Amino acid sequence: MNLVKQMEEGLRRWVETALAQAREKGELSYQEVPSFVIEVPREKQHGDFACNVAMLLARQARMAPARIANIIVSNLDKNDALIEGVEVAGAGFINFFLRPDWLYDVPRVVWEAGENYGQELANGQKIQVEFVSANPTGDLHMGNARGGAIGDSLANILSLAGYEVEREYYINDAGNQIELFGLSLEARYLELCGREFQFPEAGYAGEDVVETVQRFIAEHGDSLVSAEAEARIRALTGYALQEKIAYIKTTLEQFGITYDVWFKESSLHQSGKLSEVIRELKDAGCLYEEDGAWWFKAGVEEGEAKDEVVIRNNGTPTYFAADIAYHQNKFERGFDQVINVWGADHHGHVARMKAAVAALGYDPDRLEVLLMQLVRLYRGGEMVRMSKRTGTLVTLNELIEEVGRDAARFFFVMRSADSHLDFDLELAKQESQENPVYYVQYAHARICSILRQAQASGIEIKSPDQVDVRRLAADEELALLRKVADFPNEILTAAETMGPHRIARYVLELAGMFHSYYNHYRVLNEEAELRDARLILMEIIRRTIKKALNILGVSAPERM
Repeated sequence: MNLVKQMEEGLRRWVETALAQAREKGELSYQEVPSFVIEVPREKQHGDFACNVAMLLARQARMAPARIANIIVSNLDKNDALIEGVEVAGAGFINFFLRPDWLYDVPRVVWEAGENYGQELANGQKIQVEFVSANPTGDLHMGNARGGAIGDSLANILSLAGYEVEREYYINDAGNQIELFGLSLEARYLELCGREFQFPEAGYAGEDVVETVQRFIAEHGDSLVSAEAEARIRALTGYALQEKIAYIKTTLEQFGITYDVWFKESSLHQSGKLSEVIRELKDAGCLYEEDGAWWFKAGVEEGEAKDEVVIRNNGTPTYFAADIAYHQNKFERGFDQVINVWGADHHGHVARMKAAVAALGYDPDRLEVLLMQLVRLYRGGEMVRMSKRTGTLVTLNELIEEVGRDAARFFFVMRSADSHLDFDLELAKQESQENPVYYVQYAHARICSILRQAQASGIEIKSPDQVDVRRLAADEELALLRKVADFPNEILTAAETMGPHRIARYVLELAGMFHSYYNHYRVLNEEAELRDARLILMEIIRRTIKKALNILGVSAPERM
């Protein structure tokens, strides 16, 4: 049960009844009630909930929003036992102030939901979330790590919001970057075998390429030295890709990420799917030929996106061509919505991809792209430079080893995906309240300690129906109950806005409220009824913190 949503729906009906009454009395004239929102105001002084219907009705009613709001308020049924007060504020917002009685249902709702607190009923919609999808040509870096934390947390949020979610990794095992990877492997192989070699321009110069070739030689020796170049490259590439994909899977599992599907780009070529899509686009008049290449008409006339090559003048398909075929495959698998988590450098690709989806006959709004800004890594106040080409990047493995999975995952989702992220390695390792993940985990561990003390003293932790939860009357206690009540709505909002950072912010705020409360109030009070009520409050806070951390892929330790 979502108590906040239930209250919002009750207030909506209350407002709609007042509107109907005002129209019947001739005080307001309108054709239909607009789609208005009942929402939680940002500032506490603006009430428990606020409504924007007066602003939306202004044109129909031909009246100032503030006047409309006052008419609505004058027609509200003031006998509602939950309403403490109503006010008109600003340009015409209606603010509702509720009595705290409804908050005393929160412990019961959390208790009955158990591990499922915040879980919405299945809505029958199927969503695919594709994230990380790094080229299998090198180590996973900070951008991949942030994409992993955001994508996996978002998938968790969508699952809780009632969607059937499938996580997918797109393996880019075809195209120019794989050809270049193969040439780089061949050059290192010939070098290590003491033969003449020519390293390709812009080749993969990382130490990981050398190590892969060394392992190949340890297993197979110099047997490929006398082979044809094509066969040599094919063998080295196949070996390296198998190794790299295994490394990616293992590393991401260590990061707490498990995929439902690993989809290979090469399968699109081998199955003929890519050629089929190209023919389909040609037949639909979506492609044109210029300078020997085939271009996709992406809507340049309207200024929406630039046209893009899909078949080069040498007859080979581009990455974009494979991406079009891949997205057709996604929709053919029956997903109602497809979400891609991409780096901000793919910004120009979004409009083209949506145009391609539309050209294939699908609603482009069914494709959502979450663009993710860069990560800047700092150590001791100095920025750590990263370069994939020169092999000097800090890898995800190294990050996990240095700061741990919990800190890494929490830090990567603390900021909105469209914000640059400065990752402070020293802060992430601190066991202090300045470290946000430690601060939240310590709140959970602190509550566990309180509960252990209670049990050690022979105090039974009762259920809400055995306790007078109305003893929780302090302002801080009511605020904590309200914060816990807000959790299911935070999940729904995070799902709607594709914002996992909302959950990180929420749990930080909840932990802060708990720490402040704990510093001012005794929980194991000598007065039994108040003590029992406060123990229930501690337990529902603990459960909510743990659930929020689980969403973010972060552990909730019981001792620290």
